[in-house]
Amino acid sequence: MIKAAVPRIKVIKKQIEGIRLTFGSMLLILCCTFLLILATFVQLDVTHFTIPKAAFSGADLQLNDFIHTYKLIPQIPVVMFVGAFLGRKYGIMSILIYILLGLFVIPVFALGGGPKYILEYGFGYILAYIPAVFFAGSILKSGFTNRNMLHAVLVGVLTVHLIGILYMLFIAGLKHDGASFMWGWFCAQSGVKIIYDFIFSFAAVFAAKYAKILLWFFM
Repeated sequence: MIKAAVPRIKVIKKQIEGIRLTFGSMLLILCCTFLLILATFVQLDVTHFTIPKAAFSGADLQLNDFIHTYKLIPQIPVVMFVGAFLGRKYGIMSILIYILLGLFVIPVFALGGGPKYILEYGFGYILAYIPAVFFAGSILKSGFTNRNMLHAVLVGVLTVHLIGILYMLFIAGLKHDGASFMWGWFCAQSGVKIIYDFIFSFAAVFAAKYAKILLWFFM
């Protein structure tokens, strides 16, 4: 009788483990979505040394002239963290929750929310989070080697900026905006910012690598 009950116990155990895994996965997905919402409204002051253009003209420069502060909104690095930490399947679910919340529930986007946000110039960057997470998660699926992490960051960040720029051009065309507006938008959203996104996205993916290890250890 005991032997007959063993297979049934194993089935029940698998069912319980499946439920636990599903609950844990959903909790991680929601936590990453919340992290992305926070990143939308956080601005980081990135201060570093730089060489000003005036240095080549023989101008009298002070120490402060060689220090540059860039205000970075870390959305894209957080997206890359989500893709690396959750993988492409759960990562895309986290991004979809964020997008659906912004379009139909609460204004979690930088300029508000609601269905009308589809016509905002920057909505293409948000939509691009989905393929970026898919590509990055697919690359990192084979391992978190330095090469894979660098590849994932390059593909992911470029995907976001490329789709974001194309979407902006499409909306600007619908609204009959001029070339000067498009160029100004490009410089503000995908000019020098893409360099910071590359650097901080690699740091985010690197952090995700060890976050996964810690999660595995505690589970």
